[in-house]
Amino acid sequence: MIVIVGATASGKTDLAVALAQALGGEIISADSRQVYQEISAGTAKPCRDRAGRVEGVPYHLVNCAPLAETYDAGRFATAARAVAADISGRGLIPIVAGGSGLYVRAFLEGLSDLPPRDEGLRRRLEAEALTHGRLSLHERLGRLDPEAAAAIPANNIQRVVRALEVCELTGHRISTLWKNDKEKLARAHLVPTAAFRIDWPADDLRRRIVRRAESMWPGMLAEVRGLLRSFTGREPGFKSLGYPEAVACVRGELEQEEGLRRLVQATCAYAKRQRTWFKHQIAATPLAGGYPKDMMRGALAFIAQAPGRSAPQDSTARH
Repeated sequence: MIVIVGATASGKTDLAVALAQALGGEIISADSRQVYQEISAGTAKPCRDRAGRVEGVPYHLVNCAPLAETYDAGRFATAARAVAADISGRGLIPIVAGGSGLYVRAFLEGLSDLPPRDEGLRRRLEAEALTHGRLSLHERLGRLDPEAAAAIPANNIQRVVRALEVCELTGHRISTLWKNDKEKLARAHLVPTAAFRIDWPADDLRRRIVRRAESMWPGMLAEVRGLLRSFTGREPGFKSLGYPEAVACVRGELEQEEGLRRLVQATCAYAKRQRTWFKHQIAATPLAGGYPKDMMRGALAFIAQAPGRSAPQDSTARH
């Protein structure tokens, strides 16, 4: 199995298609916006034929939820694992490609049978962090669950609190539950042979984002104009990048030029968050952004050198 991540507009789909054609694979989209059936113009969905193929390659988990429905990482992980197991069972290579980090992590690391949130306990732990500092909570986690503490940065208070919450509610270490999930994935042969993160220089990525936004914007306005005949504009799918602005423009609440400017601004900010998140949260080999064939050659060279092994982890990556 191969995993491809990267910021929006970095070329993940192009690389995934090239690798699938070269290796005999099928693609699983890990994109939280491409799941929605009714929106396409602003989601960079690849053009699929009637059989759901892109340039002859099957492309899964696109258009699998209605616009008014909430779709989350848990639902994605369950569906993606089933699809990946089916692809592997037919002797082909699953290629998971997308920019929705939580979806990718849920797929790779599993969703343990963790207890539900305890709001009272969370408030107490968060108040303790404010009073004594985040480091004090992280040090406590280090005593209770050293492996989790090594994997979670001290300043990531949400994950530190969650790990302590699990310890207090269940009496078990969250790292043990992580291991159980990974063992299940290994038994199902869903451990990546390689994971790649496409990296572009910030200025180059911004130019790619601007070009794509400018090409998408007219189609988004036309699409939203049609959708508002049947929808309110407040459904979950309308939370996608650029769609609130498109809705406002269609309703006459915002000038189109300003809507496009905000789309570019929001997308660049999102891409910056993605780059940071993927660098620290997903264990992946950096791959310089470029033409699809050049990226494919780099990926194939790595796979050839490391058959059957997971990609080397960045020193900052979460284990």
